Parts: sequence; structure tokens; C-alpha cells
Amino acid sequence: MPAPVPYSPDLEQIEDDEAEVARDLVETLLKISRKTHEDSGHGWRSVHAKSHGLVTGKLHVPDNAPDLAQGLFAQVGTHDVVLRFSSTPGDVLPDSVSTPRGLAVKVLGLDGGATQDFVMVNGPTFQAPNAKAFLANLKLLAATTDKAEGAKVAASAVLRATEGALEAVGGKSTTLRALGGEPPHHPLGETYFAQVPIRYGDYVAKFRIVPVAPELTARKGEKIDITHDPLALRTAMVAHFAEQGGMWEIQVQLCTDLETMPIEKANAVWPEEESPFVTVATLVVPPQSAWPEETSQMMDDKLSFSPWHHIEAHRPLGQIMRLRRPAYEASSRFRRNENDQPLAEPTDVSELNA
Repeated sequence: MPAPVPYSPDLEQIEDDEAEVARDLVETLLKISRKTHEDSGHGWRSVHAKSHGLVTGKLHVPDNAPDLAQGLFAQVGTHDVVLRFSSTPGDVLPDSVSTPRGLAVKVLGLDGGATQDFVMVNGPTFQAPNAKAFLANLKLLAATTDKAEGAKVAASAVLRATEGALEAVGGKSTTLRALGGEPPHHPLGETYFAQVPIRYGDYVAKFRIVPVAPELTARKGEKIDITHDPLALRTAMVAHFAEQGGMWEIQVQLCTDLETMPIEKANAVWPEEESPFVTVATLVVPPQSAWPEETSQMMDDKLSFSPWHHIEAHRPLGQIMRLRRPAYEASSRFRRNENDQPLAEPTDVSELNA
């Protein structure tokens, strides 16, 4: 494999109108939060509002090769983690509106009490090449927040059928999936991607999390009946973790060529034949209650996940990541104010129920 591209702040190219786009993005996301709060009386996340499971476990870092021994993955060790499984919309819809799955991982107890978050979706690339295109898509979604739920359910069924026909001939549509055409597969059988670049110590990388335990790989492509239970995905997660745990590998793909692996084009696929994903750690989650009713909603409200909860060695990179910072901060402030719930970063899993 070619040598990794060294990290430098000059790898990012900031556009002149980013501040204006950032303000527009924040206002669009808050429009979603205000609408869902108006309808429910609760402050929800602007995106990934609905949780399907909240579990804790351990991250195990092995003795990595020199190029891979960077940042969090530089030293052999074990860290506490919190995993949150979700769906992408900002309104809390029944699971029969099937949208992409999300996985957020918070690594606790790093030097100085820092945390490191990885915010991921079950698709390898971001849905838009840049912030302006993403903003245009988001405005369309904001305009339909909490409107015509029944129509969304019916549309999702049509979109899933269309996506299924497309995949039967080897295709796939990110747009169809985002609008409700996500196949109703078990979240624990999915591979999750950070999608856009992150600093990897001396280098730059993309991250993904891959299920490797047999009890997880057996769920790949497993269909869940989402037509009768509005919480079907949570029900499936609770049933799994009540009896079984799971293990995932954290893998990185180092940037080795800025032409084929650009930093600023968010929907670019980095070719694996040039730089394959390599395992740098494992996540292990034991059996547990994935959604104890008496504590999970409170825990979920107290937690905030953002790629900007990071150590410097894993600084988010690229325009989409830069604009996520004010957007996530605004969403967190809104939830904190409306729910009267502090959003402090935990340093230990014992703090989650405090």
C-alpha cells in the first residue's frame, strides 16, 4: 500500500460563504426541533431523534502497527463506551417509515476526562457532495417534519419496494433510502460508516464499524416486521441484548492519494483497492437491558453525540464536518433548554444514571 498522506491543516479548503451556509443550516435544523417540540412538548435532536437502543461496553485497543498506532489507538488499553442506535430523521416516526440506521459511539475516560465520539450511518458515503447540496435536501425534509404521518408510512412502503427492485439488479439509491426506502433490516447486522474524513494522528482516515460476532453477522439482512409495532426496531434490539451481546471491529481506511481520496468531497468513495480498511480496535458489548424504561429516556436526553467531542488526534475534517459543529451545538442547546436537562459529557459509565 502507498504511504499515507501526512495530516496538515492545509488539507482543508474553507469556502468564502461557509459562515452563511452554516447559519442557514443551523436555522433549518432548529426549525425541525421547534416543530417536533411544538407537537410533543419534548426537545428532540434535530437529526437522529429516535433511539432504538442504548448500551454500554468496552473498547479494546491491541498492539497496532506504527502507521495505525495513532491517537486513541496508539496504546494498548481498554476504555468504557456508550453505543446509541437510532434512525436519521428529526421527527419521531413509527418504524414503518423506514430510514437509514445510525450508530453513535462515545469513548469515555480519555486523558483529562475527554471523550471521543464517532457518529455513523449504515451507508459508506454522505448523501451530498457539499454543504450547499446537503442544505437543499435538509430544507425539503424540514418542510415535511411531522406532516402527514400516514402518507409517510404509505410512501415508505412504496419506496422500500422500489429500492428492493433496484437492489435485486445490483443497484442502490441513497436518496430512496433517506426518504423512507431503507430495507427493514435488523440494525445489529449493519456495518456503520463515519462517511467523511477524520484526522488519524499523523494521517487522515475514514472510519467504519463492522459486526464480527456470529450472533451479529447472523443478523445481516435479517428482516424485521415493521408494519405492526411502531417500536419494532427497539423491540428487536431489546430482545437481542436481553440474551446476547456482540462484538464489532473498528476499522480505518488511511488516505493515500488526495486525488482519489478527497477531503472536501463528502460523497466520494475512497477506493479500497488503493487503501483497504484495517482493524485497529474491537467493541465488546455484554448482554444487558438495551432500553430500561425507567432510565433510558433520561439517559438519552442527557447524552449528546457529536464528531466535535474529540481529542485533537481525531479532529473532524472537511466542510460537512466543519458545519456540523455549530449545528450540533445549537441542537444540544435547544434540547438542554427545553428539557431542563444538563448535557454534560460523562467521564464514567456510572454517571449515566446519576
